[in-house]
Amino acid sequence: MIEIDRNIWLVDGPNVSFYGFAYPTRMVVVRLATGAVWVWSPIALTEALRAEIDLLGPVAHLVSPNKLHHLYLADWQAAFPTAKLWGPATTIKKKPELTFQPPLTGEAPEAWAEEIAQFHFCGSSFMDEVVFCHLPSRTAIFADLSENFSDSFIRAYWSWWQRPIARLWKIVEPYGYAPLEWRWSWREKVEDRRTLKRLLALKPERVVMAHGTWQRSGGTAYLERALRWLL
Repeated sequence: MIEIDRNIWLVDGPNVSFYGFAYPTRMVVVRLATGAVWVWSPIALTEALRAEIDLLGPVAHLVSPNKLHHLYLADWQAAFPTAKLWGPATTIKKKPELTFQPPLTGEAPEAWAEEIAQFHFCGSSFMDEVVFCHLPSRTAIFADLSENFSDSFIRAYWSWWQRPIARLWKIVEPYGYAPLEWRWSWREKVEDRRTLKRLLALKPERVVMAHGTWQRSGGTAYLERALRWLL
């Protein structure tokens, strides 16, 4: 576990295959003021990882930010049966065998509203995403709305014909864009533009994304660059 700031950590997991492309996995863990633990986009659960999580406090919330980030929810729910599952309506529809709380929207549930703000980007017919911002540390948390692969990663894990796609789509450093086909599907930008401006108004210092090099500083400038297509 990497400590981002007080009471917030990230954990990198193994790569997974997405339509033949290697994607790294990453989750974020927040210890709330109540002592409860909030887990965003859970990765593969190992005994060693569980031991580290148990030291932080009781796991109370397991969060899926979009319909693609659900692979390990069932494993975590089995390991932490009192934890509540959260996700947007699209995740809930995709995983009918799991029991979720009411769908996540642009308004944070009372359980974490004072510490974690959330923003619902839903202008695409292909996929929506709930973005979070940990207020005490000013850390914005993205799943796929910003992907920021390093050159070393795509050289190591993507084949010769896949690498030009990453660069063309600008899902590599320093761009950090969303995948091109997702951007193309964005038809309703007006409301999401307002949502993004509300996020930027919080002046995020750090940006953690599920896939790629996270930003330890200069987060607001990074987001203005990575999401300029939405502005």
